[in-house]
Amino acid sequence: MMLWGFLLLIVLVALAIPILAIVLESPVVRRLSERYGGESGRGNAEMTRRIEALETDMQDLTQSLETLREETEFVRRLLDDADNPPASRTLPPPDQ
Repeated sequence: MMLWGFLLLIVLVALAIPILAIVLESPVVRRLSERYGGESGRGNAEMTRRIEALETDMQDLTQSLETLREETEFVRRLLDDADNPPASRTLPPPDQ
């Protein structure tokens, strides 16, 4: 009796493996896995491309912002220098 139960268990496991393989490869399960965190080939490639484009845009904007900061600082220094003219500088008379 115990032998028959053991053999039945082995047969069920042997049949369950291909059945599970068929079910897991079904389009419904693939859709669910893509939707809930799985990698989808086309969608993942599109998302990667979009992220790379956004990173490039961010680098360009960061560089433009830094350039604007430098230009603003330069103009601010020019304006500050125009408001406060330097003291009159004269050359000392030459020693004769």
